Amino acid sequence: MNVSALMLRARLLAMRLGPAVCIALALLLAGALALAWSLKARQLARLPLPPAPPQLVQAAPPPSANENLAHFYATLGEKRHAEQQVKQLFDIAAKTGLALDQGDYKFSMDKASGVAAYQVTLPVKGAYQNIWQFSLQALGAIPFAALDDIAFRRETITEPVVEARVRFTLYLKEQP
Repeated sequence: MNVSALMLRARLLAMRLGPAVCIALALLLAGALALAWSLKARQLARLPLPPAPPQLVQAAPPPSANENLAHFYATLGEKRHAEQQVKQLFDIAAKTGLALDQGDYKFSMDKASGVAAYQVTLPVKGAYQNIWQFSLQALGAIPFAALDDIAFRRETITEPVVEARVRFTLYLKEQP
């Protein structure tokens, strides 16, 4: 039998039974479905619950002021190696293809903290991208350096070579 023949038989049966009996049968079917659903829900409610999640891990307490200060001093470079750090700046400039002339150097000491600041001002010539590469690589290679100032100058807009003045400050401590 095909579907259309079944539908025809169902319509004829519904006409013979009348609307009241059809509504009663529909309500009876809906009640049976609701009962089946509630029985399934009760079975699921009787199942054991999954285990509780493990306790949350407590975060480590923040470092104390003394620990922060000790970490700060441990990060500083050593004053006796300042010339090596300047040489490292010149090496990074050469690797990035920059022409580096003689720089200006200024040393200052903060007696209260015991931290020395060694300012290195370097005039460089090269492509704009190379100057930025040099600056970023220098900061990555020397963790106690800070890029204080960078100034660009170009004679004409079409000129590919840019002149820049880059100023780093190396923060140094006395020997450990």
